[in-house]
Amino acid sequence: MLFGVVVLFFIGVIILILVSGIRIIQPYQQGLWILLGQYRGRLNPGFNWVIPLVSNVIKLDLRTQVLEIPKQEVITKDNSPTNVDAVIYIKVVDPEKAYFEVTNYRMATIALAQTTLRSVIGDMELDEVLYNRDLINNRLRDILDKSTDAWGVRVEAVEIREVDPVGPVKAAMEEQTSAERRRRAAILLADGNKRSAILEAEGAKQSMILKAEGSRQSKILEAEGTRVSSILQAQGQAQSLRLISLGAVPLDKKALTVLSLDTLSKMSNGQATKIIFPFEISKLVEQSAKYLGASEEKVPEVGAEMDVERLVGKPEDVLGKIPNPDELRAEVASIESQLKKDLEDTAKTTKDLKKLGAEKPSEFMDKK
Repeated sequence: MLFGVVVLFFIGVIILILVSGIRIIQPYQQGLWILLGQYRGRLNPGFNWVIPLVSNVIKLDLRTQVLEIPKQEVITKDNSPTNVDAVIYIKVVDPEKAYFEVTNYRMATIALAQTTLRSVIGDMELDEVLYNRDLINNRLRDILDKSTDAWGVRVEAVEIREVDPVGPVKAAMEEQTSAERRRRAAILLADGNKRSAILEAEGAKQSMILKAEGSRQSKILEAEGTRVSSILQAQGQAQSLRLISLGAVPLDKKALTVLSLDTLSKMSNGQATKIIFPFEISKLVEQSAKYLGASEEKVPEVGAEMDVERLVGKPEDVLGKIPNPDELRAEVASIESQLKKDLEDTAKTTKDLKKLGAEKPSEFMDKK
């Protein structure tokens, strides 16, 4: 009975020893088998059995790993203290080197990244650090990848996470930014005032031109109307005098005496206290007496056979060319046509000025 128990005990111990030699390697891992202090080879993912009790299996993760570089204060080339931190993405590509060539490849990579980051940023000014993060990332990745290649580690990417200048530097940067914005605002305001003054001057100039043009056209039309009116009035007076002269030629002395007496009667009916006669009153009385038969001497007929054209002249010579209604309408239409053309020229000039005022702001912006 006791013997059977001992046998079962030894069998159990043997089974446990054999089971302890089983090693399960995950798909994303790589195993390193060390037997009695000697490297025996890699263990692939899956089921593996090694000699128990004297074997040591090291499992290394082959996935991409994320390492954080702690925030540290770095002095830039222009002596501006700045707090910088970053993130590194690494991957083990050679498990043997990652385990046998370096004690802890993660800590070694972080320490190397810290020193490299200080060196790279120390060669750059603060403005370059703020605006050239891609350049810093690429330089850090190249330097770290070259250095960690001996450890079997590949640096896939480096990303600067935060660049935070210290308090006094940040205050100076904010003051500089504020001053730059005020300078730009002053420049824009001055440029706007300049363009406004130019446009106002152009508008005033064009307004004066249009007023002068309108005044000129108005004076021309007024003068033309006055000229036509004067011509028509003179021609009307000439026609009236022509008719009077033609009507007065056949009158004899008797008729003139009757007309004179009739004019004297009309003058006596007026309210004027003084009457001035433009002829000799004795002649008038004498002519009236002869007309009433006081004298036997006959009054000869006057102008019965007088040549009117010889005394007065031809109507064309006296009156000049009298325009008929059709000619007057044609002249008025010509004046209206010229006025319409002048108005169209004025409207075109105004349109060109507006177009010039709309194009000038963009030209100033391009020049700027």
